[in-house]
Amino acid sequence: MRVALHTRVRADRISQYEAAHREVPPELRAAICAAGATSWTIWRSGTELFHLIECADYGRLLSELAEMPVNVAWQVRMSELLDVAHDYSSEGAGAGLPVVWEL
Repeated sequence: MRVALHTRVRADRISQYEAAHREVPPELRAAICAAGATSWTIWRSGTELFHLIECADYGRLLSELAEMPVNVAWQVRMSELLDVAHDYSSEGAGAGLPVVWEL
């Protein structure tokens, strides 16, 4: 399945956000893959961030990542940089952007 998300970086933290993503810890990458993601891309337009995640089960991905220490540490780091954060709660599984059109 593909899930599109929208988050927002703080205007004064864009460079730190991009720097952090150039240095995503290998342990976090491995945890994301182990939780079922096969691809995760983030685009930025100004402060708006758009994510496209490919995984078998987005709810499972969130539930597995929610309590993983490496992801918890990453989310603490991201909370300092984001105005709108990725929702890892059970409600977050329904937070994907609705599909309007596909070719």
